[in-house]
Amino acid sequence: MAGSVNKVFLMGNLTRDPQVRFTPGGTAVAEIGLAVNNRYFDKQSNQAKETVTFVDVTLWGRTAEVAGEYLTKGRQVFIEGRLQLDSWDDKETGQKRSKLRVVCENMTMVGGGGGQGQGGGGGRPAGAGRGAPQPGPDSGFDSGSFEPDYGGGGSAPQDEVPF
Repeated sequence: MAGSVNKVFLMGNLTRDPQVRFTPGGTAVAEIGLAVNNRYFDKQSNQAKETVTFVDVTLWGRTAEVAGEYLTKGRQVFIEGRLQLDSWDDKETGQKRSKLRVVCENMTMVGGGGGQGQGGGGGRPAGAGRGAPQPGPDSGFDSGSFEPDYGGGGSAPQDEVPF
């Protein structure tokens, strides 16, 4: 088999408000935490159970700016991205540390306000993650203009639905 694939699809709820910063070159970068639920039926206990996986996600460029403007803790979001392993030396212990994270290549806002009483719908904001994947902090990535769609009764086109 030629090549390899590094692609991740996640849908979950934000565990905290996005933290948006800017690189010295002016590129926006945001960090979000995502809680992804897995429901299953345990035959031994004859009960429905649920586990939660917490995932750190990094967003770049206009996608990071949109996240900072429109996402809040509890809001549901669909992320398409790739895995990245970060490694460093712990300054206190001197041990080698590593962490697996997702680098977002496309983001879709799902649902309303994450149970916080906010109105509005889902859909994908135009330009939120569209275009080439963001390779790094100084890539100059800009996916275009942003025009929010707050669902005035319409639904997302079929090619925009993440499932």
